[in-house]
Amino acid sequence: MAMRFGSISAKDIALAAATAKTVLQLASVNIAIRLTELTVGFDGILNTAEPVTIELLRQTSAGTMTNLAPVKADDSIADALNTTGQHTATVEPTAGDVLRTLILHPQTSQTWTYGIDLVLGRDKRLGLRITAPAIVNCNASLAFEE
Repeated sequence: MAMRFGSISAKDIALAAATAKTVLQLASVNIAIRLTELTVGFDGILNTAEPVTIELLRQTSAGTMTNLAPVKADDSIADALNTTGQHTATVEPTAGDVLRTLILHPQTSQTWTYGIDLVLGRDKRLGLRITAPAIVNCNASLAFEE
């Protein structure tokens, strides 16, 4: 079986002021996955705005979210992706270990590339939770290898 690479993305996710929201969640299904890339961007307009807190964390429940089918990075591979995705929590998943905490100004976007240090075990969940001090919209994507 070939290595499979995929990603999930969501855009224009409304963030309420000072309220943590899971914007994306990956769930491994019968396999482990490795996070390879995280991209986050905002549509803020004030250069004096406070930074946004971005957390990558393990989550122990699915919460209530909208299903999001991962997209293959290599469409020449016939194998289906085993990883599932969700976006825009209306009921927050249960938080587990916080793996990374990042901050970013709400007028910018950033991509972080990861190596083998961010692995999600078999049948586990990885969430991207964002807390913005002021109302702002977010675009985000998570790329992975399974």
